[in-house]
This record gives sequence, structure tokens and C-alpha cells, in this order.
Amino acid sequence: MPTKINTKQYNRVDLVEVTGRVDSSTAPLLDQALQKIIKEDRAHIVVDLSQTEYVSSAGLRALLAAQKATRNKLPRGDVRLAGMSEKVKKAFELAGFLELFPLYDNATDAVGSF
Repeated sequence: MPTKINTKQYNRVDLVEVTGRVDSSTAPLLDQALQKIIKEDRAHIVVDLSQTEYVSSAGLRALLAAQKATRNKLPRGDVRLAGMSEKVKKAFELAGFLELFPLYDNATDAVGSF
């Protein structure tokens, strides 16, 4: 499955849908999408990982950088993750990143949490 990054805007929340694998060659696509949103002074981001097969350390770094930037931009700015498979969740757990992000079962709940 080729990697795709789609973005949608819902009022004050941006939804980033990630399909496929996020590795060292595709993490820059995710990073660019997230940084574009942040540069437009929007800091409520949901990343939907329900169609994501794999996230490498490069992908984890892109998510962490976006989270730090959103929290610096707005007092309640945040990156929230949705729909994470057990395989992807295990990668976050092994890297010690699971506790760093609010997790939601699906994108609808995550968008509604803002």
C-alpha cells in the first residue's frame, strides 16, 4: 500500500489521515503536512493512524516535533492520535512514546475532544 497523507479541516481542528507506512523515506511527507498546518497558526491536530501499517523512529520524531510546536503555539495546542493498530501501538510503546500523546479509538472522538 503506497503511503498517502491527506489533510482535512473541521472548524478549529485539522485531521491528518495517514495511509501505509511511515518510515525514513516517507516521514518527511508527514512532517511537511504537520508543519504546514502549524505554520498557518493552527494547533489542534488529530492524526488518524487507522490505515497506518508501520511507523518508524523517523515518523515518531515528526509527530513529537509537531506536538512540541503545537503546545508552544497555543496553551491548549496538541497533537492527538486516533485509530492506532496494535502493531503501531507496540512501536510507540517500545519507543516510550505511548504516554506522550492522547490516544483515541477513532478520529471522530479525537476531533470531538478539542
